[in-house]
Amino acid sequence: MAALAQALDELVTANHILAREGVVDAFGHVSIRHPEFADRFILARARAPECIEVEDLMEFTLDGAPIEPAGRKPYAERFIHAGVYQARPDVRSVVHNHSPSVIPFGITGTPLRPVMHMCASMGAEVPLWDSRTSFGDTNLLVTNLAMAGDLASALGGGAVALMRGHGCVVAGRSLREVVFNSVYLELNANLQWKAHTLGTINYLSDGEVEAILSTRASFTYERAWEYWCGRAGRAYDPQPMSGPLVERD
Repeated sequence: MAALAQALDELVTANHILAREGVVDAFGHVSIRHPEFADRFILARARAPECIEVEDLMEFTLDGAPIEPAGRKPYAERFIHAGVYQARPDVRSVVHNHSPSVIPFGITGTPLRPVMHMCASMGAEVPLWDSRTSFGDTNLLVTNLAMAGDLASALGGGAVALMRGHGCVVAGRSLREVVFNSVYLELNANLQWKAHTLGTINYLSDGEVEAILSTRASFTYERAWEYWCGRAGRAYDPQPMSGPLVERD
């Protein structure tokens, strides 16, 4: 029970961090796979992320059904999370957002690629999912498992998939990792956009991305998490660190 309580508190913190860092506004959401039941995930009720408290958090089955709604209205796009968790047993946390600098890369045909070492977590290539391809003209919201499964297929084994005219989905092996990747995805998009106005961009190579990710340790995420907790006015609870001891900047 103590572990679950801590996980719920950190999910609240993640909502507040993503809002403070401009990744989400009144819309967007973050979830975790249930720490005790792999066939469930935890996501807030339909509410602005900056306003989320523990009482707003709900458990869902992997088909997106709320277990004990208690009158709380779930997000319509909870199926995004369900689809990713179904397809990816390795994923422990999912973010869906409409990060503003990312949107142009989903509608122009210009690929989003890493330009800075801290942003390598997106991978050397970021796939684009277009709901129109399989489902025709819709309101672009992912409101059923068929659409969610199609999106999860586009994501594949990667960390990020863009959603045309909508936003993106980010998947990770931990809550700290997926928040880190979401924040730095927005930063990379903004930097790439600015760099494009100056001239030809020298992107990170596949080998550089691989080298960066192979030496990224949990304290990279921990250091960022502590900083973002302070900015969001949330208490910082450190986690045990693991991985190769390669310091960053």
